[in-house]
Amino acid sequence: MEFGIFQSAHVPKQDTEEAWRAREHERILDEVAMAEIADRTSFKYAWLTEHHFLEEYSHLSASEVFGGFLAARTKRLHIGSGIWNLTPPVNAPARIAERVAMMDHLSEGRFEFGVGRGSSSTEYQGFGIPDGDTTRAMIEETLPEILRMMRPGRYRHQGRWFSMPERLVLPKPYTQPHPPLWIACGSPSTFEKAGRLGLGALCFTIGPPEVLAPLIETYKKAIREAEPVGGYVNDNVACVSRLLCLEDGDEARRTACDMRSGYYQSLVFRWLDSIQRPPGIPEWPALIPEPDLDAIREQVAQGLLCAGDPEDCARGVQRYVDIGCDQLIFGVLASSLDRETAGRSLETFGRQVIPRFDRDPVHSTTRQREAQLGAPASVLRPRTARPDSTRSSLPT
Repeated sequence: MEFGIFQSAHVPKQDTEEAWRAREHERILDEVAMAEIADRTSFKYAWLTEHHFLEEYSHLSASEVFGGFLAARTKRLHIGSGIWNLTPPVNAPARIAERVAMMDHLSEGRFEFGVGRGSSSTEYQGFGIPDGDTTRAMIEETLPEILRMMRPGRYRHQGRWFSMPERLVLPKPYTQPHPPLWIACGSPSTFEKAGRLGLGALCFTIGPPEVLAPLIETYKKAIREAEPVGGYVNDNVACVSRLLCLEDGDEARRTACDMRSGYYQSLVFRWLDSIQRPPGIPEWPALIPEPDLDAIREQVAQGLLCAGDPEDCARGVQRYVDIGCDQLIFGVLASSLDRETAGRSLETFGRQVIPRFDRDPVHSTTRQREAQLGAPASVLRPRTARPDSTRSSLPT
């Protein structure tokens, strides 16, 4: 089991517009701080959203800019797009290929390429796309073409959703033949398709971990017979959960009562209309009630939240191990949690829990690429440490 953090720049409304804008700036820098802490503990991945127009829920719209900044501030953390939207009205395919390659160079092989089609009509309609079915058809065309653009030589395409005259798309990736590939998954059909195409699966659930077990089984069965769309298979399922790990488990659970997690979950159902709202979940602007201590204990018992001391959190992680999850990703700031407490939680979990589950310093995606392509490690492995003279001197 490997571990990552999920970064989306959640910015709850404040009393005034001026205070909200100040909080927006602070929260973006809070996310940078979380990545730096993750990098120096034992986390291996930082996954960056790309969302547009979803006020409060996520203000991380230009994640390629954010990711480049993180590449300069970290040494070993793999930086993943979780996800970049591949529909041409949102991101021109050639621009995606250019960004992937540039991120791959600047991170020196630490970029992970996660893709998807968006999950909100507010987003895709904002770019002139009429419905969700159209987004699905678009990425079926764009993903293979983006991978073609990364190959040596010139490129041209005449298609339904985009066309391009013959051009040389530059730069080419640093990682050969391309960075690891992932795709957002939700339904059984998308898990099966991800496995069949040899793509890592990025997923989350609003239920207990065991809900994902049959979906992971579907994926693992399909990937055994994969016909990869890329140059190699990325056999990985990454699941998203929530974390609050402190030395004092009672403090962690009390703090979890005051993070406004109910408000954040209300925003999920406000904006992500591709997710079916379960019975009992109120429709916006009505809000999911904030949990009391008994409710937090129940969430922990159900596996909806990893909260408590390191032993408590290790038990929560084990449930994901038991269903076959390969990577567990935590939305550390998907709440109103302050930077200091969130940082303590990451430090505690990274130093006391992760080593129980992940003792290999090499990232799974790197190991798989080496095993399948057979090239020397010096060619395929990213450099995970650089001289201090090459590090950014930007202020914290």
